[in-house]
Amino acid sequence: MLEEKMAQLEQKIGYCFQNRLFLRQALTHSSFANEQKINKFENYERLEFLGDAVLELISSDYIFQENPDMPEGKMTKYRSSVVCEPALAYCAREISLEKYILLGKGEEATGGRNRDSIISDVMEAVIGAIYLDSGIEQAKCFIHRFILSDLEHKQLFYDAKTILQEEVQKENRGKLHYELVREEGPEHDKVFVVEAWVDDVKAGSGTGHSKKAAEQKAAYEALVASGFSGAGNEKGFNQL
Repeated sequence: MLEEKMAQLEQKIGYCFQNRLFLRQALTHSSFANEQKINKFENYERLEFLGDAVLELISSDYIFQENPDMPEGKMTKYRSSVVCEPALAYCAREISLEKYILLGKGEEATGGRNRDSIISDVMEAVIGAIYLDSGIEQAKCFIHRFILSDLEHKQLFYDAKTILQEEVQKENRGKLHYELVREEGPEHDKVFVVEAWVDDVKAGSGTGHSKKAAEQKAAYEALVASGFSGAGNEKGFNQL
């Protein structure tokens, strides 16, 4: 079963490991490793440490090369937004990485599979595993394909709440606020439904496994619905 799941993930990311032990370790949470009494697995923490360093190097190089006039302070801020925990979790979910994580029963029961902190850590661990398995070039290919691609769209999602607040204030549209509409599901795996309002006008709605994530999606929906796509967009924020 585990071999089959790893093969599925390899197909999804377009990379086949020479040594699948690296991939298995990258997918193994400490809670699962601690439950193995006889054939104990190593967990992903050391690979995460390595993957974090590789990701910082590759993303720094990309930002440096693609933005020749950007000052150091802005490059640092840009890199932080690209490789922060919510951003990595977003990228990981695009390849359904959370489905392949090996979790202990307790961690599974408390919703660990949907936790950004775990999903983003595993994303970094996979980078570390690819680096150990084949070197920097294959790790670079993975990062460019699954993290540094379509950054304009991703940036809008990552910064949706901040951008929406700024646009509402700039256009003097009124007061932006978020309302929790309802909560669904069991306590350990709740889904929150949130709406973004500008005064008495509903601007967008979103769902997530935390109120913060639901607010982020509601803000993103509001921006997309208004036709906003970032700097230089002629539509601006006029449709709200």
